[in-house]
Amino acid sequence: MNRRDFLRLSAVAAGSAVVHPQGMLSLAKRDDSNPQGSLLETASSDSPIDTVVVVMLENRSVDHYLGWLGTDERYRERGRRRYGRRFHVDGRVDVSYLNLEGHEVTAAPLVSNPKFPNPWRGCGHPVPGHGWFAGREQLTKGFLAPRTGNDEYAIGYYRGEDLPFYAKLANRFTICDHHFASLMGPTFPNRQYLHSAQSGGERDDPIPIRSAQWNTETIEDRLLEKHVSVGYFYVDLPILLLWGERFKRVIAPVDTFFERCDEGRLPRVSFIDPGFGGDLRTDEHSYGDIRLGQRFVREIFKAFVNSKHWKSGLFILTYDEWGGFFDHVRPPLLPDDRAVPDIEFSFGLAGFRVPSFIASPYAARNFADHRIYDHTSILRFLEWRFLGAPAEGPGGKKARWFLTKRDRSALNIGASLGNSNPNPDVEGLFELPHFSSTPACAPENVPHPVQPPDGHDNPFQFHESLEELLLSDYPKARHRSWEELAGV
Repeated sequence: MNRRDFLRLSAVAAGSAVVHPQGMLSLAKRDDSNPQGSLLETASSDSPIDTVVVVMLENRSVDHYLGWLGTDERYRERGRRRYGRRFHVDGRVDVSYLNLEGHEVTAAPLVSNPKFPNPWRGCGHPVPGHGWFAGREQLTKGFLAPRTGNDEYAIGYYRGEDLPFYAKLANRFTICDHHFASLMGPTFPNRQYLHSAQSGGERDDPIPIRSAQWNTETIEDRLLEKHVSVGYFYVDLPILLLWGERFKRVIAPVDTFFERCDEGRLPRVSFIDPGFGGDLRTDEHSYGDIRLGQRFVREIFKAFVNSKHWKSGLFILTYDEWGGFFDHVRPPLLPDDRAVPDIEFSFGLAGFRVPSFIASPYAARNFADHRIYDHTSILRFLEWRFLGAPAEGPGGKKARWFLTKRDRSALNIGASLGNSNPNPDVEGLFELPHFSSTPACAPENVPHPVQPPDGHDNPFQFHESLEELLLSDYPKARHRSWEELAGV
């Protein structure tokens, strides 16, 4: 079987799950600590959720970050008590792949492992391949195959004790264990899907970055047209600026998010991006200390919880793409305006799964939602809540609420939320051990990634124009000292 036939059959088989999206466990079992009812059975105008915060970090997969939940007996037993004996998480770390020499290598923990002297940054290892080409190599030949860009770091994983804040989020709220990157491709095209439900036909990171280089319509356009307030908050790279100056009124440093939380003046919808550059970057990309990213998310979430918006709020944390790290679930084929039969060239092939958390007083405790989502499932919730979309399904022939076929077909990420009996409790969630951030990787410990034939898998090229993009109107955030945040 040739490569194209294998890809086509694999994606079609995986995509068949889209036709039957059921499988989310029923929340009917009574639990007084859990919200009751179903939010999507409520008229959108009566929804108790009126403020949404979306944070998107970088480059991690479900098995790599949350695979430990699949065998965590305390977590599973609590889930079985609440939701029945079928409760589970689709996470695995007991997997093996063939390396370049043809030897079987088993996934291994990264922390306290002599093979990985700096497990928090991945120094000494190439950034795992996560582009259009590398992803297809990983899908068809495995995560250590030639031309994936990967070494054994890519099949390393973290445990709950290594990611204490995310472990607490998973135990207190809901994870989505079948949330896939929108595209089998790198950072920027996937971030375009979060805002536009498409990448405008782009499959690579833009080189160089230029303001107003994208012209697709966005969810921000639609929300603003309906007089729904929107905010986009950044640390050092205002990605929304790539759609042009028309969003200048909604773009602000993350300092402003903290201030508006304190004042109780958050917009109805907020998108927040981490810091993408420097030794103290908070995006959790390889070569950045992932514990700084955890602290960044904790501070954002804590500010939201302490604001007046929390009681009617929804917080979504996700990742743009899998970052080349291993994951055992085959990505599905999703409806897309640029889908074609040959999966080598199709924009309908989703990327591997990414960690995704839903936190709200209306979110189920210790729950795993198994429905198939991608980034446009977040758009689908916003379209239902604010733009008149049906809770599920494509709507009528004259529907105008969607951006593309992708978000029109997407499942709504709010499906597991309740509509009554909210539980805002977050006791103990923000307590984390102190740590000292590890030093930045020395130049000699930053291997050049393996370049695939198309030459577009270098994850650092898009930072070359960072300073040019940061005009005087878009200063870097200065609200927090991340050195202080890290406890150094």
